[in-house]
Amino acid sequence: MKQALIIIDIQEAFFLDSQQNLWNDETIIKNINTLITWARKHEAPIIYIQHTDADDVDFAYGQPGWELYHGLHRQVEDKVIQKPTWDAFYQTELAQYLQEQHIDQLIFAGAQTEFCLDTTIRSAYSHGYHHNILVKEAHSTLPNEVLEAPQIIQHHEFVWHNRFVRIQPVAEFQHAD
Repeated sequence: MKQALIIIDIQEAFFLDSQQNLWNDETIIKNINTLITWARKHEAPIIYIQHTDADDVDFAYGQPGWELYHGLHRQVEDKVIQKPTWDAFYQTELAQYLQEQHIDQLIFAGAQTEFCLDTTIRSAYSHGYHHNILVKEAHSTLPNEVLEAPQIIQHHEFVWHNRFVRIQPVAEFQHAD
């Protein structure tokens, strides 16, 4: 099965204000970089999804928060796809790019768990990608008025697991050959 790593919305906006940082941000970045290293070793395409929204000052094109996070191990050959909505497939070239690369399985990481990650994971399934992986502790969110970030993550992982994705620990990517 040919795989691609999809990293959703890991952008500077989530790191500019310590009050708005993603929950468990240092671990999340470390684990995403582990996945990037794994993908390079296995020649899996790395696709960065970049939220671009003119109506949101944090994610408006060219603004400091819009930039992909500087701590990611990004290289010039990595694919960057800008998306205008929560769904990385909607009005983007993602579906076409995956078809051109003959990708069968998507490996997901990123932010925010209950928004863009959730929408894209479900959309991927609807696009025929039925054997996807979500890497535990490689996605995150912010707390809201109802739930703390770990509760949001736990709930979504429960809903997704063995339905839309299979959840795997990052350790399976650290030692995989």
